[in-house]
Amino acid sequence: MYTIIDGKKVSAERRLAIQNATKERLEKNLPAPGLAVIIVGEDPASQVYVRNKEKACLDAGFHSEVIRLPENTEEETLLSIIDRLNRDDAIDGILVQLPLPKHLKADTVIAHIDPNKDVDAFHTVNVGKIMLGEKGFAPCTPAGIMTLLEAYGIDPSGKECVVVGRSNIVGKPMAMLMLHKNATVTVTHSRTVDLPSVTRRADILIVAIGKAKFITPDMVKEGAVVIDVGMNRDENNKLCGDVDFEAVAPKTSFITPVPGGVGPMTITTLLENTLLSARKNSGQ
Repeated sequence: MYTIIDGKKVSAERRLAIQNATKERLEKNLPAPGLAVIIVGEDPASQVYVRNKEKACLDAGFHSEVIRLPENTEEETLLSIIDRLNRDDAIDGILVQLPLPKHLKADTVIAHIDPNKDVDAFHTVNVGKIMLGEKGFAPCTPAGIMTLLEAYGIDPSGKECVVVGRSNIVGKPMAMLMLHKNATVTVTHSRTVDLPSVTRRADILIVAIGKAKFITPDMVKEGAVVIDVGMNRDENNKLCGDVDFEAVAPKTSFITPVPGGVGPMTITTLLENTLLSARKNSGQ
């Protein structure tokens, strides 16, 4: 019998702790953590994500600033806004919602953010810290997954972990975080030969490729822990992950659902990173 990893429950517990920490700061006459989110253009999914982040900030008692810019915003304008936020003591975290319009280079924009305010952990300085295992901001989705594993008593040490997907946002940092917990990690991708033979080795299988129901039972080891990062729509326009949940779940020991698994943890980790930044800025 498998256990469903309830991301909503774990997220709610973590957010309550964040709210309490914010109240304690205010009682000590310290400023509330401040998060600024910049969104360029009208991408519907991005608009939803930004609204969710804004609501989460307000619920946590944070200072929230959302800057909405038109699709044709020039790079110079965007960078000047980031400069202002870098200097603003009320802002502890800066997030630029991706993807950006094609005429804007994400690498250039992210590099402009003060690494001490890069709560998404995308800046090369923070990526380097992740590689070295140094303390700092953890990338939100991979760190949220590590929180879920810990909450359910799943210890990666000595386990074989297979990550499906090598993106800079999830796959690569996920592999690093698992390595730091002493897992033996394999990263697979579109050029991997005989992918099912690799995924079947996994004690912990983490899937982040953006293909609906891609992982089927024949690709999963009996009793594996399966973490589904995907967020897709199936043939009936219903939300689903990269894993065929109904078919795969009976083979697992633990599995995350979509929605309600990894998703809630991403914004929660963003809040935790912003709180961490605020504490550093207050000398705590």
